[in-house]
Amino acid sequence: MKIHGKQLNLRDFEHQDLPIIEHWLHPDHEWHKFDGPYYPKAQPEQIPSHIERYAKRINAGNWDNPRGRLAIADGDDVIIGMVTRYWISEETNWTAIGISIWNPEHWGKGYGYESLGMWCQYLFDAEPKFVRLDARTWSGNLGMMKLAEKLGFTQEARFRMARIVNGDYYDGLGYGILRDEWQARYPEGFVKSLR
Repeated sequence: MKIHGKQLNLRDFEHQDLPIIEHWLHPDHEWHKFDGPYYPKAQPEQIPSHIERYAKRINAGNWDNPRGRLAIADGDDVIIGMVTRYWISEETNWTAIGISIWNPEHWGKGYGYESLGMWCQYLFDAEPKFVRLDARTWSGNLGMMKLAEKLGFTQEARFRMARIVNGDYYDGLGYGILRDEWQARYPEGFVKSLR
């Protein structure tokens, strides 16, 4: 699967991605400070098993439908991050989305907006049961907060002093957008809005 954007593509993972993923999984990289820093990170000795799971999935071509994650690839088809989704409540078709762009040199260039917008569009198109998408973050991740709002998400929840990062308390934040809000904002689809 490949979804074409203006600067980037979303696609299934490939073997060429594995060394890049392995490099960026190491916990000393800057992106880990923003991407759920209150959760434990893979330690260097655990990374080979993560890569092995990716390799097995690529070999089997065993992808979820709709996808649970896709690679973000630049114009040269080199992976620079990924978009993900996870269940808040599978019983009620309630899913949340996420994004990781690993190299700080790629931040602030509109890559997050483009890739997360394409991801939201794909999920709404691929699963008619999704009536909403959530984005969860924390009050120290200003980039994700701005990105959610730029895409049209509404802040629906603020859990005060719910996250601890480097010994300090931060709020947990919940953003959401309804399918009909998305369609009203991007009536011809998200990718056409980029042109």
